[in-house]
Amino acid sequence: MTHTIRQKKKLLARVGRIRGQLEAIERALSEEAECERIMHMIAGIRGGVAGLMAEVVEDHIRTHLVDPERNPGALNADAADQLIEVVHTYLK
Repeated sequence: MTHTIRQKKKLLARVGRIRGQLEAIERALSEEAECERIMHMIAGIRGGVAGLMAEVVEDHIRTHLVDPERNPGALNADAADQLIEVVHTYLK
């Protein structure tokens, strides 16, 4: 995953936010918070993890599948953009 170094700061910030959300759920469970509140918090984490996955998948596609310097038989850039759009839609 050496190509993620370019995005390292951004990805680590996302992970930090996810960690904070997870800690908030732990506190809410310890405090016996309402189920509805906890479910909303869990949904937030799910969205955060999905967003993180979308970022890493997009970078992988752009770096390993459509970069003609690294991969002479690279995919068409338009096809890659379409695939990235589908990934982002799916991981919302």
